[in-house]
Amino acid sequence: MSHRGRWLAGACASMVAVAMLLTGGALATTPQDGPGEDTESEVAVGAYLQYDQAGVDRMRELSRWLGGTELRAGHTYLPGDTWMNIEGAPDSLPSWARWRNARPDRLFVLNVPMLERNEAGVPDGQVAALLRSGAQGKYDHHFRRLAERLVGLGVPDTVIVLGWEMNGFNYTHRCRPDPENWKRYWRRIVTAMRSVEGQQFRFDFAPNRGSDAVPWTKCYPGDDVVDIIGMDTYDQPPGDSFDEQVNQPYGLKQQVDFAQAHDKPISYPEWGLFRNGDNPEYMHDMLAWIAEHKPLYHSITDYCPHGVWQCSQNPRSAQVFREFLANNGGHKRAYGIVGDWARPKK
Repeated sequence: MSHRGRWLAGACASMVAVAMLLTGGALATTPQDGPGEDTESEVAVGAYLQYDQAGVDRMRELSRWLGGTELRAGHTYLPGDTWMNIEGAPDSLPSWARWRNARPDRLFVLNVPMLERNEAGVPDGQVAALLRSGAQGKYDHHFRRLAERLVGLGVPDTVIVLGWEMNGFNYTHRCRPDPENWKRYWRRIVTAMRSVEGQQFRFDFAPNRGSDAVPWTKCYPGDDVVDIIGMDTYDQPPGDSFDEQVNQPYGLKQQVDFAQAHDKPISYPEWGLFRNGDNPEYMHDMLAWIAEHKPLYHSITDYCPHGVWQCSQNPRSAQVFREFLANNGGHKRAYGIVGDWARPKK
């Protein structure tokens, strides 16, 4: 989804959050500040709430709404407008680093663009030329600087969602114009970031669900430079029903099978509602899929039209999400105990 949309959504989302605080009802429960039951072997629950300090602050508020359920995955994005921002210039990174380091079992998940002008509508021919330059090492120094900044902030174990949704049509870091050089470029970035002393990064390969502009398997750069097989998946065609989303070519099942074949954990860095509106059945089925397949982490995109807490237009889905995860009763369901939880009626 558009990074620009995420930034613009923040203003609207903050109004919703303020309204919820004023009403008081949704945020009445105090979260647990001490160590919880979650461990690294369990699914880390997260949400994209806003890219800056507001996103950090809202993690606690969302946890309250969920009755104290611990959010272990903090998720944000680096802007792809300039190389300076891709190098980690945004002043919100220290806030996210402090959030990560407040508890040893937290994950900091950072989406990192591979090229500047990432949402500028750069045509395929120019993209191909940029990918060739990247594959030849022209941009290595930008990613070393990012790695040095993250290590310096005390988050050397950041999960890097590099070049997300690369199988799509939109981003300048898309794969379709030159898949072979795209893969070489990914390898150069990972090599550059791993060259920094003290790093422990994990690199998450996260395409869109489905074939989109190009089958995502054609973009896979190799097991030695990928640590996690992710997928961004929203409730939209192709795949109006959840079963179709699972079984379509390059869908959810193929992601799980591919990850198992390559001995990698899975993740869902972005997921949520979209073109099918307030759809509690989708929300139930996606949460049940997560419970069954136990990704390393998942992060719902929580602004309109995708979200549940900061988006009042999806009340039925919000109820499902909250009941599934709230008050640690949902915690048990989220890690596999789902047999007695009924699917919502249409």
